[in-house]
Amino acid sequence: MVVSPCEDRRLQYRYEMSASPSQVPLHDLVRAFGRVGLISFGGPAGHIALMHQVVVQERKWLDEDQYLRALNFCTLLPGPEAQQLATYVGWRLHGVAGGLVAGGLFVLPGAAVILALSILYAYAADLTWVQGAFFGVKAAVLAIILQALVRLARRALDTGLKRGLALATFGLLFLFNAPFPAVILGAALIGALFAAPAAEPTPDPESRPRKRDMLWRTGRAVAVWGAVWAAPALAILLMLGPDHVLMDIAAFFSKLAVVTFGGAYAVLAYMAQEAVQTHGWLDAGQMADGLGLAETTPGPLILVTQFVGFLAAFRFPEPFTPLMAGIIGAGLATWMTFAPCFLWIFALAPWIERLEHARRLQAALSGVTAAVVGVIANLGLWFALHVLFDQTRRIQTGPLDVTLPVLSGFQPLALVLAAVAAIALIRFKLGIMTVLAGAVAAGVALQAVA
Repeated sequence: MVVSPCEDRRLQYRYEMSASPSQVPLHDLVRAFGRVGLISFGGPAGHIALMHQVVVQERKWLDEDQYLRALNFCTLLPGPEAQQLATYVGWRLHGVAGGLVAGGLFVLPGAAVILALSILYAYAADLTWVQGAFFGVKAAVLAIILQALVRLARRALDTGLKRGLALATFGLLFLFNAPFPAVILGAALIGALFAAPAAEPTPDPESRPRKRDMLWRTGRAVAVWGAVWAAPALAILLMLGPDHVLMDIAAFFSKLAVVTFGGAYAVLAYMAQEAVQTHGWLDAGQMADGLGLAETTPGPLILVTQFVGFLAAFRFPEPFTPLMAGIIGAGLATWMTFAPCFLWIFALAPWIERLEHARRLQAALSGVTAAVVGVIANLGLWFALHVLFDQTRRIQTGPLDVTLPVLSGFQPLALVLAAVAAIALIRFKLGIMTVLAGAVAAGVALQAVA
């Protein structure tokens, strides 16, 4: 089939601004990300690995380079990077509708589960019957993160410089608790200076959208999604006033959505401190329980914000019933956390596509990719410390700021389950759902005989 130059330019324009020329049917996107939303255990590392498996390996909707560029872009944005990656993939494949489908389905199943568990928790239901299942899932999550780390390292660390960046990133984060934005910025600068790729052909400027059109689309996205983001807070302000707990929830989680560079793990300590000490919405034990629920249910770990919002409104419900207030608070926290993600993607993604052939930008993003390997390694170790040990302790001496396990709290059964799950995933290539189901069954059985 011969495509005219005019038609080729129209196809390229559609690709740059909204969707891939592959024309993936929307119902296929619904099925794929509905599945991802239901089985997206494992925190950011597990989510990134799962989406790679579905989008790159199984469906072949994106190639490796496109997926890594998307990951780089989302890592630089505030908020939960995995949810933004899902939104970006949907946007690239099917425009705004695809972004809404992919980003929404990535969050909604986990949000529904967290809401149900929050209601049970608030009414003091006995949750001990699920502790065995949680134990098994946590062990399997370690294996999922390890698999993700190995896969990403093989793809991204193809030079000594990139391996050095990954190692340095891990050391800075784990040993010195370095600010995540500074680490990523440093990796981008090093990549731009020392990892510049060979020159690539520059596409015909006529085949790309004009800057005026780009600015118009970006401005429209900011206006529309800024209004969507702010609408619930404005409604609460008008109906309940500025001093109601729901207004505090809206303001707090809106602020959190803007400053949370580095994903969920980068903001958990700040959120816990503010929610417990400053606002008094819940105590430290309840905060830990919420993190446990979020870590062992599908969806982004930052869904713990929904648990916090539920308990905050449940505790101060007037003029609603406690249950109704809790549901409103949970929905409000979720809205304020995730609505900005759509704003960032729909406003900024077209510019990233336009700059896809910029040599220095690509070199900088290659540095970021290498750093992300170190970030995931650090997140995986952080999670392992909390799964394999009952307690951890923080050591701060000079620039050193490291979290270490209390060895007396070692849980050998968790290590055994994690090792078996890793062998099943990596050696025998069993599916994630199969491994999770086996781990849950093992955890419940161990709880029954304990």
